[in-house]
Amino acid sequence: MKRALLLGVLLLMIMLVAGCAAGPNGFEDQADGNGDLAGFWMGLWHGFIIFFSFIISLFNDAVQVYEVHNTGGWYNFGFLLGASAFFGGGGKASCKR
Repeated sequence: MKRALLLGVLLLMIMLVAGCAAGPNGFEDQADGNGDLAGFWMGLWHGFIIFFSFIISLFNDAVQVYEVHNTGGWYNFGFLLGASAFFGGGGKASCKR
């Protein structure tokens, strides 16, 4: 009985994690209505202002945290660097007291 319960919980956890996995971006490498495509530098900027974008997006439907019309990997890399710079990066965690 305990083994079946453990197996059921394990399967439920696997399904929950798989359900939260990111899907493909259908707008990748496709320009928006203005003909713009967000690259590394725009990803860096969007990552750096992520907190403010998120707060504004709660009250305004026209504001998004992440640009879907992007260049793919380079935009994601810039976004990750910008977000980590805004939230302090990982350097503080390696300091010893």
